[in-house]
Amino acid sequence: MKKELVLDYVKSLTHLYGLVHKDKVVEIYNLQNEDMIDGEAIDSILEEGTKELRDNFVEISGDFIVAETILKYNNFNEQLNHRKGKPFYIPEKEELLKYNDETYFEINKEYSALKSYVANNIFDGDEFKAEMLSEDVQGICQYGFSVNSAFDVFNRRKVNFQSEKQVSEVTQLIMDLANNTRLWENNGHTPNEIFNKMERHKLRPLPNAGVPNLLGIPGGLTTGNKKIGRNDSCPCGSGKKYKKCCGQ
Repeated sequence: MKKELVLDYVKSLTHLYGLVHKDKVVEIYNLQNEDMIDGEAIDSILEEGTKELRDNFVEISGDFIVAETILKYNNFNEQLNHRKGKPFYIPEKEELLKYNDETYFEINKEYSALKSYVANNIFDGDEFKAEMLSEDVQGICQYGFSVNSAFDVFNRRKVNFQSEKQVSEVTQLIMDLANNTRLWENNGHTPNEIFNKMERHKLRPLPNAGVPNLLGIPGGLTTGNKKIGRNDSCPCGSGKKYKKCCGQ
C-alpha cells in the first residue's frame, strides 16, 4: 500500500510541477502521511516502479523525476532555471492526488467564467462545445501561452465574433484564466500567485484592445470598416507596429 501511494505522489507531483527532486517528494509525502519514508525508500520504490511511471509519461533523470515531454524536447535545464527561487505550491492531499491523472487541472472561477461566457454568447447554450473550447484554451494557458495561440482555438472552430466589445470581453476572460493557471515553471503556482508573492513584473499584461484575426477576416483585426495593416500602429496602444505586437 505504501509503495503504491508513494508512486501516486511521484506521478501527481510530476504532473503538477513538470519536474521534481526526489527529496521534495519525500518531504511532501512525509508532510501529509504518518508512515514516513526516507531517501533509501524512495530510491527503492522508484526503481521498482519504473515501468508504471513510464506508462504515465514520467521519467527518472538523476535525482529528478521529470515529465516525459520535458526530456523529449530537451527542456530540462530551461525548466529548472525558470523555477529557481520560487516556492512550491503544495495542495492538500486530496487535491494533490487528483494530479495522478495527467489530464487533471483545477477548475477555478476563471475557467468557469470563460466556459459560461462562451456557452451563452457564442455557442447558443451548448455546454459541451463550450467545455471543449475552454479546455483547449486552458491547455494553451498552461503550455506555451500567447493571446494569438489562445484565439487560434476559436479560429479553428470558425467562431465569428460579433463586435470588438465581444473580442475585448473574451480577451479579458482569457487573460484572467492565463494569470490563474498553474504552471510548471512556477512550481505549480499561478502567475497571479507568484505576482503577489515575489515577482510583480512578471504578471502577464492585459492588452487594452483587440487581437488579430478575430472578426472572420484573414490577416488582420478590423476597426469599423478599416483593416489594420501589419505596418500600422498596433491598436493595443503599445506604440509598436502591429506586426511586432498583437500581429505576431
